[in-house]
Amino acid sequence: MTASGPRGVLRVGDRVRFDGQVHVVAGLAGTTVRLQGESGGASLVLFSHLLAAHGFELLDSLPTAPGLPSFGLLDTVPEPALRRARLLERHMVEMETGLLPGAEPGTRPRPEYDPQWRTVNERIATKAEELAALGTPVTTRTLFRLRGCWREQGLWGLVDHRATRASKPTGHADDRLVAALSDALAGQTKLSTGTRSRVLRDAERLLVERHGEGTVALPSRSTLYRLVKSLSQGTHAFDAATTRRSRAGRPQGVFTPSKAARPGEVVQIDTTPLDVLAILDDGVTGRVELTIAVDLATRTICAAVLRPAGTKAVDAALLLARMLVPEPMRPGWHEALRMSASLIPHARLMTVDARLEHAAAKPVIVPDTIMIDHGKVFISETFVTACQTLGVSVQPARPATPTDKGVVERTFSSINTLFCQHVAGYVGSNATRRGEDVEAVWTLRELADLFEEWVVARWQTRPHDALRSPFLPDRAMSPNEVYAMLVSRSGHLPVCLTGDDYVELLPAEWRKINDYGIVMDYRTYDCRDLTPYRRQHSGVDLKGGLWEVHYDPYDLSHVWVRDHRTGGWITVPWTRLDSVTAPFADFTWRHARSVLAAQGADDTDETAIAAVVEDLLTRARTGPDRKVAARTRAAAAQPALPLQRPVPKEPQTDDEEEPVGNVIPFGVFDAFTDGSRP
Repeated sequence: MTASGPRGVLRVGDRVRFDGQVHVVAGLAGTTVRLQGESGGASLVLFSHLLAAHGFELLDSLPTAPGLPSFGLLDTVPEPALRRARLLERHMVEMETGLLPGAEPGTRPRPEYDPQWRTVNERIATKAEELAALGTPVTTRTLFRLRGCWREQGLWGLVDHRATRASKPTGHADDRLVAALSDALAGQTKLSTGTRSRVLRDAERLLVERHGEGTVALPSRSTLYRLVKSLSQGTHAFDAATTRRSRAGRPQGVFTPSKAARPGEVVQIDTTPLDVLAILDDGVTGRVELTIAVDLATRTICAAVLRPAGTKAVDAALLLARMLVPEPMRPGWHEALRMSASLIPHARLMTVDARLEHAAAKPVIVPDTIMIDHGKVFISETFVTACQTLGVSVQPARPATPTDKGVVERTFSSINTLFCQHVAGYVGSNATRRGEDVEAVWTLRELADLFEEWVVARWQTRPHDALRSPFLPDRAMSPNEVYAMLVSRSGHLPVCLTGDDYVELLPAEWRKINDYGIVMDYRTYDCRDLTPYRRQHSGVDLKGGLWEVHYDPYDLSHVWVRDHRTGGWITVPWTRLDSVTAPFADFTWRHARSVLAAQGADDTDETAIAAVVEDLLTRARTGPDRKVAARTRAAAAQPALPLQRPVPKEPQTDDEEEPVGNVIPFGVFDAFTDGSRP
């Protein structure tokens, strides 16, 4: 209800003068006002009659509690301004209640501030006179404003906000100059890291293009540098380019963390180079790539594959297959790494999956959804087909948005600090972090075995800060503990793969079955089982009658031919398999061909290539040959790997190293000798 008076609004609790007496508004109902007289009598009056009555006056309202002080904001107030605000607050309390803060019980208000006899206007006028006498002159109008601010904001409303005014990071610089500097800094995102002088030059060019020569006055050089420093805060404009691009690719909205309520609901897959040198199958030293699958609910590393640089689609497909198979105990592993000795409910799981009898302490998690990036390995037909075969949904992340699969990205960082830096051959993330004379010690397969053991022994048992129970929020849990808790609620459904399922996951080629067998990259595969199908049509018209052949890029000793008539597979060995004593990969075969080509020999001669492969694998198994194989490749005058071992001139003892090839002698460089030459 609205009333004519200083406040203009009639509320319950207001004191009014009506019919020569002071009343308190006890209630409002529609157009009726209930008044409680000071003498004790009550009356009902129409609102229109109350306003039109002679002598009606709205005295004041009952004091309301002031707002709570903004304690955090008060810390930013200078001490002199805060003391003045606290002084004004004491006077405000006396104006409202008639008593100063901390008054003894039973103390009577001073007559000039007694709310029973003085209106608000009278008390404010008296307080203005008092403050002027105390040397703090404040006008009546200012006191009215301060009183309203105090009732709404508490002590913060009495602060002189000229003392708390926030300063602009750019000061009084021209807005056009600030805009040009901001645009110049934004343009550094995809460039190589430069200096501030380049940013200033770009900004000056933008000012000329937008406003003309000399239109915007430039401050001193030192002021410009301070502006660039202020505007570049948090942009990494002059730091690592990778960090700058990564931050620029972050979504603009609020981060929404990925969540999963059960094992396998969401699994994230990605590949990254490891900062560890390893000895590859061809004897060359190099960094390897790690592909892992991380379960979002438990942070379990479900499976991992270590490969030389250039991970293939078959690696991702085989990673998917390894997720469905229990991790077996390896020779030399401690008994404490068995699943039966861990927190995982091994006995209960054995009732539904007998494969877990001799498994290591790592859960078997069947994925429902796999989140991938747009790498060609994961969007390949081989991987997508493998997921469809196993009934797994594939969810691609948004392009250039690593935050969509931040869990696996952060896991790579943890692997680097918890595993890689403790391994011999660690080279650091860049050249500035690399030690002196770092050499590879472990072969690729040995490094893979070490990583698998570390995952079971360390990662699965280490408390993870992101894994916490709502019932024990102050205690971090390990992946095995979380799996044990969740599997009791969601259950475990094993998916068993047969040998044919593994063959289906391998990459495929379409080839003709000739009289001499099947030829793939100058390798011939043949066996008796192919006899009925030589020079025959496969029955697949879309492929021109060719036969579907699957192969393992990391073991080319056999291929598998699909028999479209029976639906089975024919395992076909390599015809030169007896000349190579160890499995070899496709990159080993290509390297052997390049050796022959460098020697001027025929790189399509299958027998010669097989000899080079055998010699290379033999050398790669011995220590000294590994480094020589890598170094001799750089010698242009000599072949990278000779076809035959050189025969030593004298018998050698067991302590002597066997020579592996002709070494080109290089003299020691002497600057003084060379400088004196004509």
